[in-house]
Formats: sequence, structure tokens, C-alpha cells
Amino acid sequence: MSDIKPKFLEVYSALKSELLDDPAFEFTDNSRQWVERMLDYNVPGGKLNRGLSVIDSYKLLKEGKELSDDEFFLACALGWCIEWLQAYFLVLDDIMDGSHTRRGHPCWFRLPQVGMIAISDGLILRNQIFRILKKHFRGKPYYVDLLDLFNEVEFQTASGQMIDLITTLQGEKDLSKYSLSIHRKIVQYKTAYYSFYLPVACALLMAGENLDNHTDVKNVLVEMGTYFQVQDDFLDCFGDPEVIGKVSIKAVLIWISVSGNAIGLTTVFLLH
Repeated sequence: MSDIKPKFLEVYSALKSELLDDPAFEFTDNSRQWVERMLDYNVPGGKLNRGLSVIDSYKLLKEGKELSDDEFFLACALGWCIEWLQAYFLVLDDIMDGSHTRRGHPCWFRLPQVGMIAISDGLILRNQIFRILKKHFRGKPYYVDLLDLFNEVEFQTASGQMIDLITTLQGEKDLSKYSLSIHRKIVQYKTAYYSFYLPVACALLMAGENLDNHTDVKNVLVEMGTYFQVQDDFLDCFGDPEVIGKVSIKAVLIWISVSGNAIGLTTVFLLH
């Protein structure tokens, strides 16, 4: 992926410029500067694995054929839509979790003069996804399928977040609602669909495939996403903030203490 990352970042700059000149809204100098700073702080700062996976998946579907400039740009644009989705989720998730750092820097809402304006920024990030899709994919035969895909995955992710929040209410010591099956449901919906299934599904649609014909692919990718989230939660609890780039207090220690499952759950974490 390292050889395409610089070109991928060039597409980010192009998309950002388009959004800052979006004719649907009359930006002031101040609002344009705010949005540009917000985008640069939240969208491109991660590993970009989700976005880059769209390009690699599409290349594999093309069976080694060289991508045209247009194909490469469109694959990058879809990859950035996923990175925008990730940024939207993380900005709001950090507020809900009361987190302090993200990717080695203070969470966006922790910055002076940002605070709860970050909620509005999260909504802007979410809406910009569909501005990108409209501008670059409206004439494609799979445009409606893309909209359906992003809407469905966003719903699944938001629902997973909701289950997480209501199962481990802050300050509540009642763990009777928590179980391994609930844990699996949380990580499946909160992470697996948008992090692992969505990039490949975007590539499949670009390649002219019907997603209904690839349920086995979806099932495998959801399992991979579940595996990933168990690792991430373990590191979130026991990892060195200097290494993993974030400090956040989650319920991993509580999960290990669930009655009747302490040894089993600890074993799951250590095996992964």
C-alpha cells in the first residue's frame, strides 16, 4: 500500500478543495478555515487502511490489469468516503467516551475553542460523504447501490455504538446485561461492517458486481472485523498510550469481570 499512499493523499487534497468550494453553501472566510482545519485534523491522520483497501480490492478484482486514471481516482474517492465515515464516527465516539487522545494528539473536542462544536463538525463530516458520492458517482449505474451501502453500514455502526453505550452505562455497576454474546454483537456492528466489509463492497460495486451474490465474502470480512476489534479492545485497556496513540477508559476491565466468564473471556483476549 505504501506506493499508492502519496497518490491517495493527493486525492484527499482534491476532494477537500471541492468541498470547501461546494456551491450548495456560501462559506465565509472564517467558516472555510474552520472546516479545512477540522478536516486536516480528523480525516487523513490515521493509518488509512480502510481507504487504501478499496484500491487494493479493486485492483484484485481487475485481475492485475492496470487501472485507468479515472478508475484509480474513483477508487480513491470511495476510499476517502470511508475515511470520512471513520472520522465522523471517531469525533462523536471520543465525546461519548470522554476520551483524551486520538492518534497521538488530543481529541478534536478537547482542543481550545472546539468543545461541543465537535458535534456539529461530526455532522458535517457525515454529510460531506454524500456530497463526494453525488459529485463523482451520480452518473454511475451503481450510484444508488453505493448510497444504500453507506446508509446501511452507517445504521449498523450507529446501532452497535448504541448497544455498547446502553449495556455499560457510565457509573452503573450492574453487569447482568453484559455477556459474551452481547460483546460479539457490539464489536460486529460497531466495527466489522464499516472497517472490513465496506471497503471490499465498494470495490465490488465499482467492478459491476451484485453484493447479494457475495454473502460469503461479507461473512468472512465480518469475522475478520470481530477479530480485529477484540485485539483493539485489549490494547485499549492494556496497551501503552505512547505506542497505540490514544488514552481512553473503556469497559474492557469490566468485561473481564463478568460473572461466570472471567477465565473464558480473559483467554479470548490473550489468544487474540
